[in-house]
Amino acid sequence: MKLLNTTAVARALLATGLVFAGGGQALAQDASSEQAGASTTDPSTATGEDIVVTAQKREERVQDIPLAVQVISGQTLEAQGIREFSELTRAAPSLLVRSAEHPVNASISIRGIGTFAFSPSVEPSVAVQIDDVPVQFLARAFADLSDIERIEVLRGPQSTLYGRAASAGLLNIVTQGPTSELSGRISGLATTDSEYGLSGSLSGPISPTLGFRVSANYDNFKGNVRNLFNGDKVNGREILSLRGKLVWKPTDTLNFTAQVGYIDGHTTIGRPFIRVSPAARLRGNAAYGPSVFAPGVTFGEDSTDVVNNVTSGTDYTDFSQSLRGSLDLGFASLVSITAWDHFKQFDILDQDESAIAALDNTQAGTFNVHSFSQELRLVSPGTQPFRYTFGLFYSDLDVTRDFVRGPFFSVANWYATNGNKQYAAFGQLEYDIIEGTTLIGGARVGRNKIYVTFQDRTGARPYFAGDNPETYETYKLGIQQKFTPDIMAFFTYATGHKGEAYDVGTGFNATRLVPVRPETSKDWQLGLKTQFADRRVTLNATLFNTTFDDFQAQGIETLSDGTINFRLANVGKLRTRGVEIEGSVRAGDDLNFSGGVTYTDAKILSFPFGQCYPGQSAAQGCVGSPARQNLAGYRPAQAPEWKLSLSGDYTPALTSSLDGVVQAAFNYQSKFNFGINNDPETIQKGYGILNLSLGVRDHDKKWEVVAFVNNAFDKQYFFNMNNSYGNQGNAQAIQSNLPRDFRRYGGVRASFNF
Repeated sequence: MKLLNTTAVARALLATGLVFAGGGQALAQDASSEQAGASTTDPSTATGEDIVVTAQKREERVQDIPLAVQVISGQTLEAQGIREFSELTRAAPSLLVRSAEHPVNASISIRGIGTFAFSPSVEPSVAVQIDDVPVQFLARAFADLSDIERIEVLRGPQSTLYGRAASAGLLNIVTQGPTSELSGRISGLATTDSEYGLSGSLSGPISPTLGFRVSANYDNFKGNVRNLFNGDKVNGREILSLRGKLVWKPTDTLNFTAQVGYIDGHTTIGRPFIRVSPAARLRGNAAYGPSVFAPGVTFGEDSTDVVNNVTSGTDYTDFSQSLRGSLDLGFASLVSITAWDHFKQFDILDQDESAIAALDNTQAGTFNVHSFSQELRLVSPGTQPFRYTFGLFYSDLDVTRDFVRGPFFSVANWYATNGNKQYAAFGQLEYDIIEGTTLIGGARVGRNKIYVTFQDRTGARPYFAGDNPETYETYKLGIQQKFTPDIMAFFTYATGHKGEAYDVGTGFNATRLVPVRPETSKDWQLGLKTQFADRRVTLNATLFNTTFDDFQAQGIETLSDGTINFRLANVGKLRTRGVEIEGSVRAGDDLNFSGGVTYTDAKILSFPFGQCYPGQSAAQGCVGSPARQNLAGYRPAQAPEWKLSLSGDYTPALTSSLDGVVQAAFNYQSKFNFGINNDPETIQKGYGILNLSLGVRDHDKKWEVVAFVNNAFDKQYFFNMNNSYGNQGNAQAIQSNLPRDFRRYGGVRASFNF
C-alpha cells in the first residue's frame, strides 16, 4: 500500500533503469453441501456430519471419493489462528508452505515435493484453485486468505482433472457463498504484539431467484523484527481484501455465479543474522566487519534485529473476476467457468543488508501479470452407476518483469516477458461394475506454447526472444471397493505433468532459449476410509509412492553447446513414499477431536550436478569445474520425515443461553533442510507449536468472545534461512526468516452474527 510511494531509493533506482533503457482440520466437522461459489447455507451454522467436497468436480461426500484429500474448514482456520496462506502448514500434515522475501519466490510442498526454483516461468508442482478458477501465477495465492468456507488438500498428482501444474497435488479453496436468509457477520482481532484486524460480511437474497454476498477483510501487523537503523518494526503486513458474489437462478435448471475480488497488500521484510563468524566482512572489505555492517545486533537463534537503511518489502494489488454458469440438462450438467485476473507487485530489497552508504546496493522490480481461463465441462449426476466428467480448458498467462540491481555489485538491469497458452481436453469415467465395486479411468491431452522475450539494458543491450510448443498426456486408473456404506478402500495409479519452462532471470542468454524439459510424475495410492459409531468416529489411512522424472530445480546443467551453467535445469529423479493417517472423534455434541500424522520417506534418486552449498569443500563432495555435488541419496528440501497435527474443541453449556469455548491445536514436524543443496547451515530442527483458546459464546452462536495464546511454549523456529557466506567474504553469515508466531503472543478475537 505504502512502500512504492515512500521509498525514494526505489524510485531513484528504477529511474536509473529507465536511463539505461533509453520491469478443518483433517475431517472438519461442518461443511456446506452446495457447489463452490454457490452456497445457499451458512457454514457457520451447519450441523451436518458429512463433509461434502468438489475435489472431483462434482459434489460428493469426502468419505466416498477414491482420493487422499484433507478438508480444512473455515471454522478450523479461525480456531487455529490461521490468517496467512503460509500458516496452512500448521493444519495439514502432508503440506508445507514456505514463504520468502516476496511471494514470487514462495513455494508449496506436498509429501515433501514442491518447486525449488526462482524463475517466474516455472509452474508450481502443487496447483492452487480458488472457486473453480486455477491460480496461474502462484504469488496470487499468497495474497489473501479470508472469508473461506473450506480448503481441500488433494495429495498426489491431480493433472488429469486439474492440468499440468498439479504434478504433486492441489489446494482447492472454496470461499463462502450467499445464504438463503439475510445474515451478516462482523469479527475483530487484537493481539498483545500490536496486530489488529477487522472483517465483515453481508449475505442473503435480493429476490427469490437472486442472492448476494459481500465481504471485506483488513489486517495490520507491524512486524516482529526491529530495524535498528530507524527504530521501525518490519517483517509485517497490511492487507485489505474485498469480495462480492451474485448467484442468480432464473429457472430450476439454470444458475449463474458472478464474483469480483480486489486485494491491496503491503509487506515489509527483515532477515536477522543469527550465526555470524567474527571473520565475516561485507563484500570482503576488511573495514566492514560484523560490528560495522550490523551495529548493535546480538547474533543468536533468537535475534530479532536488523540494520537496513532501505525498507525492504512488497506492494501488490490483485483484481479478479469470474463467471460460472450451470445448466441442468437432465442427463448431465453443462458448466462454464470464465475468469480474468490482474496481479501487480512492486518489490524492493536492501541487498547488502546493512546501512553502509558506500555499499548501498538495492534491487527492485515489478511484476505485471494478466491471466485468462475458460473451462467447459459436462458432469453426470453422482447417483448413476455410470458417471462421467468431460471437459475442455483454455488459459492464457502473460507475465512481465522489470528488474534493476546495483549500483555497487551484482549490477543488473533488464526487462522480460514470458507466458504460456494452454489447450486441453480431459475426462474421467466411473463405472459400478457390481454393487460396491467401481472402476475408474481418466485422461487429459493438452498442448501448451510458452514464450519469452528478454531485453538486457546494460552493455551491448542484447535482446532475446523465443517460443516453444509441447503436447502432453496424463491418465489415471483405479478401483474402489465399498465394503459397507461407511467402509471403503481404493487403489489408484496416476501420472502428473508440469510443463516446460524458460530460465528467466539475470544473465539470460541464447542458450537459455532452450527451455527445460517437462517434469513428470507417476504415483500409486492405496487408501482406506472408515467411519464407526454412527459416523461419530472417522479413521482414514493412505499408503503412497510417487516418483518424479526430469525434476525442475536450480542446478548445474551441461548444454548442447558444451556450456556448463548454474541455472534452472532438469536435475534428476526424486521419490516420495509413506503413509498418512487422519481421523476425528465426535465425543459428544460439545466435544470434538481431530488430527492426522504423515510419515514421508522422500529421497533424491538422481541429481549428479547439484549446486554445492556455500563453503563446501572437495572433501565434502564439491568437485569439478564449475563445482558441483552429487545429491543422490539425500532428502529434498522442505521434506520433514514426520508431521503431526492435533486439535480439540470443547463447548460446554455454562447457562441456558451461554456456552464456553475451549480450543487447543498442536502441530509438530521433524527436522528438514530449507535448501535442496543439503547445506548444514539451513537445517530447521524439529519443533512443536501449541495454540490455546478460551472464551464464551451465545448458545445460538450469535456472538463469541475468545482469548487466545499462540505458540504457548514460546518455541522459536524459522520459515526459511538464507546463507550469505559469499556476500560476507566467504565466512559464516546465516540469516533467518521469522514466522508470525516466532514469539509467544496472545490476543482476543470476537465475532457477532446477525
